[in-house]
Amino acid sequence: MELLAFLNLDELALAMSQMSMYPLFESAHYIVSVMSLKEQPGAVEVACRSPVACWVSSMLYCFGGAILSAVLLAEPPVEPFSNNSHVLVASLIWYLMFYCPQDLVYSCTSLLPVRLVLSGMKEVTRTWKVLGGVVQAQKKYQNSLLVMIVVGWAKGSGHGLISNFEQLVRGVWRPETNELLKMSYATKVTLIGAIVFSMQQSHILPVQKHQLMFLYTLFLVINKVRMMLTAPSFPFAPVETAIYRVLFGMESTHSPSANEADVSVTSPPETCTAAAEAIKPASPRHNGSVCCDAEQNAAPSAEADVDCSLKLAARDDQQTAAERIRTD
Repeated sequence: MELLAFLNLDELALAMSQMSMYPLFESAHYIVSVMSLKEQPGAVEVACRSPVACWVSSMLYCFGGAILSAVLLAEPPVEPFSNNSHVLVASLIWYLMFYCPQDLVYSCTSLLPVRLVLSGMKEVTRTWKVLGGVVQAQKKYQNSLLVMIVVGWAKGSGHGLISNFEQLVRGVWRPETNELLKMSYATKVTLIGAIVFSMQQSHILPVQKHQLMFLYTLFLVINKVRMMLTAPSFPFAPVETAIYRVLFGMESTHSPSANEADVSVTSPPETCTAAAEAIKPASPRHNGSVCCDAEQNAAPSAEADVDCSLKLAARDDQQTAAERIRTD
């Protein structure tokens, strides 16, 4: 674009488009994804009760987009796990995030300055994932713009689209959280990215690939940081509202408002402690991690499980709005 050339940013955009995402940016993606899982109500209890289920949920958070795009293109859904180094890094991050003594890793990464950097790096990987899905679909369906959009959308926000399946792994069934019923910010911006990249690859949009990558990444990072520091609002909310009114005669469902997002989210260790207090007196932690000793981690009675689930469910509706901003 002439604007980028005028600002001497064209070379920067070209260099950025040739940047490798592994290991730094992919590691940031894994860290933010596992943090999002840990902040889900009941996730820490699942980690104490069944590490295998917790690990599977973490892998779905980290590789959900690649798995879903593979399914859509009739490719093996286990293909993302063929890269041993990626799986090893994601598994190491999962273990440290849930089982590190004194919960040091989560405490450090949840600091606002650190989280801002990690979230910005994760948004950079979103650009590469969306473009990768579009290019992958174009190789099989060259003339199908719709397929390119769907696959790019799935690869960029796959975890959100398969969130109900991931919840089942943790023993949770909440169909009302389906992303298609109420899209989160990440799902919406990924859909926008899939559309513009598909149009660029089909030569409908007269812009070079590296320039579009630079502009889209800049938009994602700036908007994500703004939403984490101020009121989380969808930047295209007025346009979305106008389209809904004109085409469908109804109000659109926006992202959470500032009031909804200001709801404080209880940290996972406090959630685990509160749940433990509701069941039995608090007991010392094993090596200071979020899980208790095997002897102290015995399965509670059925009545205690029901009481704990009701307490967590009561807080879940208040926390959902704030947590959706941190996902993906």
